[in-house]
Amino acid sequence: MATMARATVGDGQPVPQRLLAAATRLFAERGYDRTSVQEIVEAAGVTKGALYHYFGSKDDLLHEIYGRVLRLQQERLDAFADADAPVERRLRDAAADVVVTTIENLDDATIFFRSMHQLSPEKHKQVRAERRRYHERFRALIEEGQRTGVFSSRTPADLVVDYHFGSVHHLGTWYRPGGPLGPQEVADHLADLLLRALRP
Repeated sequence: MATMARATVGDGQPVPQRLLAAATRLFAERGYDRTSVQEIVEAAGVTKGALYHYFGSKDDLLHEIYGRVLRLQQERLDAFADADAPVERRLRDAAADVVVTTIENLDDATIFFRSMHQLSPEKHKQVRAERRRYHERFRALIEEGQRTGVFSSRTPADLVVDYHFGSVHHLGTWYRPGGPLGPQEVADHLADLLLRALRP
C-alpha cells in the first residue's frame, strides 16, 4: 500500500512535503479527527519515525498546513504595504491578493478553519498571534487612508477588516474550480467592494 500511495503523493519530493501533501489530502477527505498518524505515513510512503522527526505530532502537521499559507500571505502583504504607491492601490492589491492566494490554497485554508479548534492550546495561541499580525498590517493600510482622508472614517477600521476577511474565510464553502468566476475575478470583485465601502 505504501508504494502505491507514494506514487500518488509524488516520488522525489522531500519527506516533509510528502507528509504535508498526504495529510492535506486525508484531512480534506476524512477530517482531521478521523485521520490517524498511521494512515498519513502510509499515504506518504514513510515511517512514523520520519513523521515524528520532521513534525513531532499530527497537531504540528495541521499547524504547518495553515502556517505555510499564512507565511506566504504575510510576505506578500508586507511587500504590498511597503510599495511606493498610493494607499488606495496598496490596499486594493493586498485585498485582492489574499483572495487569490486563499483560493490557490483552498484545501489548506478549509481544513484549517474546520479543524483549528482541535489544535493544542499552545498552538492555537500561536496561530491566533500570527493571524493577528497579518490583520494588524492590513488594518494599518485602512487607517493610513482614513488619516489622510482617502478613505471614509465612518466605519471603524477593525470592522472593515472583519468584513473583508469574513468573505475570505467563507470562500471554502462556495468557491469551486472551473466555476463561472476564476480566482482573479473573485478577487477583483471583493477588492472593489471593499474600496467602494471605504470611499468618502
